[in-house]
Amino acid sequence: MKPTDVSAFTLIGIEARTDNARESTANGIIPKQWQKFFTEEIPAKIPGAIGTNFYGVYSEYASDHNGEYTYLVGQAVKDGTAAPNGLVVKQIPAGKYAVFTTEVGPFAKVIPDAWQRIFKLEQEGKIKRAYKTDFEIYDQRAQDPQNGQVDIYVGLK
Repeated sequence: MKPTDVSAFTLIGIEARTDNARESTANGIIPKQWQKFFTEEIPAKIPGAIGTNFYGVYSEYASDHNGEYTYLVGQAVKDGTAAPNGLVVKQIPAGKYAVFTTEVGPFAKVIPDAWQRIFKLEQEGKIKRAYKTDFEIYDQRAQDPQNGQVDIYVGLK
């Protein structure tokens, strides 16, 4: 984990409400959001996408990691870009974030494992999460979901 300052940026994508209890079952929303993002060719509908990275964003937390949150799958765009029908704009706030890099492997294993490490660090008092916005960056290392790697940015107080 390394703390870093992140400048604000804007994303456009699709979002849904969920919680970690639901995500630990076969009825999790997050994998379905990613499937929808690609099967409905959402990237082609995002006007002026910047770069080739995809983002998974956790925001609008009801409480802590036990409560509901909004999960967005999207791409970066220029500030002020309007979302087409069916898509939403999400502003990622500037701030200090702890950056965690997953192991290389299947996303269904390495991403939840990394989050479990984050929860443990929080319980041990080693990080103080803000519960405002957290995000994952899916870059060139994430092209194969069966053998990929992701950076997780956790917002700090």
